[in-house]
Amino acid sequence: MRKFFNDELEKLNVDLTKMAHLVEVSLENTIDAFKHQNKQLAKDIIANDRLINDMERAIESRSFNLMLRQQPIAGDLRAVTSALKIVTDLERIGDQASDIAEIILGFDGEQVYRTVEHIPSMAKKAKLMVHESIEAFISQDLQRAKIAKKMDDEIDQLFQEVKQEVMEIIKENHERVDFSIDFLMIAKYLERIGDHASNICEWLEFNQTGKVNNHRLM
Repeated sequence: MRKFFNDELEKLNVDLTKMAHLVEVSLENTIDAFKHQNKQLAKDIIANDRLINDMERAIESRSFNLMLRQQPIAGDLRAVTSALKIVTDLERIGDQASDIAEIILGFDGEQVYRTVEHIPSMAKKAKLMVHESIEAFISQDLQRAKIAKKMDDEIDQLFQEVKQEVMEIIKENHERVDFSIDFLMIAKYLERIGDHASNICEWLEFNQTGKVNNHRLM
């Protein structure tokens, strides 16, 4: 029975790793589509989001079956619970990459990537944070996760910079309000991506210690 549980848990982790890499590629492609105004790539990102959603449901089903049929002990329960939580955050990152791709489709042939100075820095930092969070989870490296989690403060600060820049653009040209709001939305999605990457780091901590931010949950 124990061997069966371990085998099923390993399959769960393999599926979760595949989904994590798919989400990471989606985010990388989103930033590339934004940078180069590649609308076909943006359309592909939106279409591929359905695959990420399907993987989330499959992993959730496997996780629930493990909990209901095997009645796992505390350590095993933490592993399955953290997988359920992480898969939700991965799906949200995929959603937000798709949301950015939707906005990209609305840009009318303009080279807009550097219109707002801090957007490229924010995109680069969000991409790095997602990568480091995923790699920390795969390798179960709690120290790496703690370092990755700190990047969220930098992303939040960049978001404040973007908001200020957008306000200045609107003041200078009221006709660019809708255009500027698109940038603000992109920045907000990047900020949320950082939040979800931070959550992945926290659920790794929970998996290993039963604590989140030094508060015991299990």
